[in-house]
This record gives sequence, C-alpha cells and structure tokens, in this order.
Amino acid sequence: MELPGKLFVVAAPSGAGKSTLVKALLQHEPHLAVSVSHTTRAPRGQERDGCEYHFVSVDTFQQMVAAGQFFEHAHVHGNWYGTSRSSVERLLADGKDVVLEIDWQGALQIRELFPAAMLVFILPPSWDELAQRLRGRGEDLPEVIAQRLANARHEVAQAERFDFVIINGSLDRALADLRAVVREQPDALRFAAQRDNHPDVFAALDLA
Repeated sequence: MELPGKLFVVAAPSGAGKSTLVKALLQHEPHLAVSVSHTTRAPRGQERDGCEYHFVSVDTFQQMVAAGQFFEHAHVHGNWYGTSRSSVERLLADGKDVVLEIDWQGALQIRELFPAAMLVFILPPSWDELAQRLRGRGEDLPEVIAQRLANARHEVAQAERFDFVIINGSLDRALADLRAVVREQPDALRFAAQRDNHPDVFAALDLA
C-alpha cells in the first residue's frame, strides 16, 4: 500500500510511559495526526470515549472484526484493542503523518500490511522502575500488576524487532528522542546503536 503520509507505531509494556510520551509528542508536533483505537476495557480515571479510546462492548468489537474494520487487533491483558483501518488509511492518503499507540502484536501486524511503517519501542530503564510506576498509578489490583509485570518480560523481548528503541528514564530525554524519530529517524536510536550505548540497561532487561 503506497500512501503519501508516514506511519509511526509506538509500542511498550504497560507502565513504560507510552501514553504520556505520545500525548506530549502530539503537543510538540502538531502536524502529526493520531488514530484513536477501539478497546473493550473500561475507561480509567479521566479517560473519555473518543479521546483516549473508543470504548466498545465485546460484542461490538467482534462485529467490527468480522466486518474487517480493523487495521490490526489484539487481545492484551484480558481486553481487546483494535485500530480502525478506514481512519488510518484516510489520514495517510491525505498526506498526513500518523502516530499509532498500540501493543507490540498490533505493531507487527501493521508492519505486514504497511512495510514502510516505522516501529518504535519504549523501554523502561529497569524492571524495578517499571514495577514502581505500575504501583504508583493506583489503578490496578496487586494481582493485575503482577500479571502486567509478567507480561512485560515477553513484551520487552520483542524490542529487537522494532526499528527504533527509546529508553524512558527521563520524560524530557525520551520525548526528545521520540521527536527525533518523527523528524529524522536517526541511526543513533536504532536497536543496535542503543544497545551499544546503554549496555547496562539492555543487560538488566535481558536484551544484551
């Protein structure tokens, strides 16, 4: 599929700061368009339907899957998530650069459909920091946090399949790196270069 707009796909384990980074990115790079995903999970905190997500029932979601309305969809942490095909294709066809905030499974699905997509993985600086962030949100029961941390081990292992890797130890630094990816796709932020430049972080996350 050859479309004039560029597609950036951002993925991360729960608690790595993906949503915060993408929200800040959109504030600093107003030319970017975002496609709001659909999910079957309940809204958290101040989330509003149509803003962070389109919140739908499982039945509605499955009907959309059957109708081929999703660019990608995946089952994550007990809920379904999907990206509207028509929304993304319309934005790209209009020449807009689009950023998607999805899980790693969806990101790899999109790569199969749209090989030109640039995939970005957000890493936590350490497992301890990731656990602290998840607990600090105050939104999940201890058993849910434990499951998210267990899932994160598998999710982080997928980082080498992405084009760019950003370590979110400092929000300002991570945001600057994400903006650089959108603007110029620097080789310094590719997986191999980041592994060479941050061997301690990659070793601690079992990515060395």
